This record gives sequence, structure tokens and C-alpha cells, in this order.
Amino acid sequence: MTEANEKAAAAPLNRNGIAIDDTFAEAFGMSGTGIIITADTAKWARQSAVTMTGFGTSVIGCGAECGIDYEVAPENTPDGRPGVRVLVFGFAPNMVEDQLKNRVGQCVLTSPGSACFNGLESAKRISLSGGPRFFGDGWQTARKLGDTRYWRVPVMDGEFVIEDKAGVTTDAVGGGNFLVIGRDRAGVLETCELAVAAIAEVPDVITPFPGGIVRSGSKVGSKYGAPASTNEAFCPVLRGAVDSELGPDDKCVLEIVIDGLTAQAVGAAMRAGLKAVLDAGPQRGVTRVSAGNYGGNLGQHHYHLKDYLP
Repeated sequence: MTEANEKAAAAPLNRNGIAIDDTFAEAFGMSGTGIIITADTAKWARQSAVTMTGFGTSVIGCGAECGIDYEVAPENTPDGRPGVRVLVFGFAPNMVEDQLKNRVGQCVLTSPGSACFNGLESAKRISLSGGPRFFGDGWQTARKLGDTRYWRVPVMDGEFVIEDKAGVTTDAVGGGNFLVIGRDRAGVLETCELAVAAIAEVPDVITPFPGGIVRSGSKVGSKYGAPASTNEAFCPVLRGAVDSELGPDDKCVLEIVIDGLTAQAVGAAMRAGLKAVLDAGPQRGVTRVSAGNYGGNLGQHHYHLKDYLP
């Protein structure tokens, strides 16, 4: 390779005035499920879903990564009422099942007019009703329609209906990501909001952090023994004190993390999110896009940014 070619290979990619690092997002194999929550109105179906997915940002500390996938029209729900599809991810099916037991029991059973159904067709299944049905204290009843069993639990506004089982996949992927870097914090945040909105149009994926955006991207390990700690290489206030990945004018880094039921869904979400960032251009102060990885040694799914550019 000539010196000119070497320099060209080392130069970052550029789209619409934004540099893209020649790096990859390192993601992990996970298990995931989908459920459909319905209610008398779309407002209450979403309220139940929002409550259920709360404190669901990272398996590091939350037990599961959870989020709303999309709203489901009444004609496409089992009981003909407005619904919301929720996705829940964990490292293994039993972890997902435990989270369903707690989250459905505490946040869906308790919500006015709610019902809960399987939202993922899969040969492998886990219990959906295993906790909530016992709230009936012996008054709960089962009914089988075709091959599907439902439980009816008496509650003070009528009955809570819940499907017995939910599908689960072990082919899910968690931790797809990209970093948006720029000179202006408000502008970087606005750009990330556009990216999250674009990703929301992709089925079978969620962005589990608050509003789909995380300010506290992490590295593995900590001097205090915690499983993760601040990624100092991307902290603007530590530039000059550490081996920084930031340029002299970079003042903000925000990360978008993506979980999906399949590797292909995460890839489609990466593409949609990156397109939104690059279409927005540098007008909001965004200068560069990168990704979080651990040298390729921890996660088996590598999403190279250059492969997902528009």
C-alpha cells in the first residue's frame, strides 16, 4: 500500500459534514420476549406499558432491559381493544420469566381495565401468568380457546385476563449502539431525539434508556469492584487527564443503545438511527459518530458503522 493509500485508509469516513469512525458496536446475545398489553383506551394501555417498562434500562442493575415496541390497533389484539407491544430482554429465558412475573404482577394487573397477552410467536415458551394468576387467591379460573390457555382473575373493576404462556427467543441481541459526539449539548441531544424517533419505526427493537438516550456510557469493570463504570475516554471534563477519544472542541457525547429480537432487527435500527443523525447534518453541532466496544472480546455481534451508512 502506498503512503497516499495508507493515509486515505486511516482518514475517517464523512457523510454530510459528519465524521464516522471506522469502528464497530459490540453487542451481546440475549433472550427476549414480547407481550401485548390492552386496555379500554389507548391511553391506559400505554400507561400500563410505560409503568411496566420503568427501571428497565440495563441488565447491569435493573434485571431486564425493557421498552415499548409499538402500539397495536384494536383489530390486531386478542380482545379487540387498543394495545401496546412491550419487549423484555435478559441474559436467559428464566431471567426474562422472573421479570415478567414481577413487572406484569405489579404494573399490568394493577392498571385499570388491563389485559395481557403473548406478543411473540416462538416454539420456546415461558410462563406469563405464573405470578399474577395467584393474586386470585383461589377464585381465578382458566379457559382454553383452541390451543391457548387464558386465566381470569377477579379484581375490583371486573376481571384481569392474562394468557398463560409467552414466546421467548434466545436469538435476541442487546447492546447495539452508536455514539453521537459534538460541540453543543442541546444540539447533540436534539439530534439523538431524531435518531430515536427513526429507530422507533423499526419493529422488534427498543432503545431502553430514558427517552432512548444514555449519557453514561460505560466500560467494563471499576476500581471499586462494580461491573461497569464511566467511560473516561469519552468524558469531555477528563480530556487532558486521560487518554481521551475526544477532539479539543467536543463538549458532549450521547449514546443510543439498541436491543432487538434478532440480529437483523438491530442492524436495521442501526441503519435508521445513523441515517437520521447524518441527515440532520452538523447544523446542531454534531461533529462525529463513533461506537462503544470492548475490543471485540466480549460480545459476539459486531456492527461496523461503515456497513450501516446511508
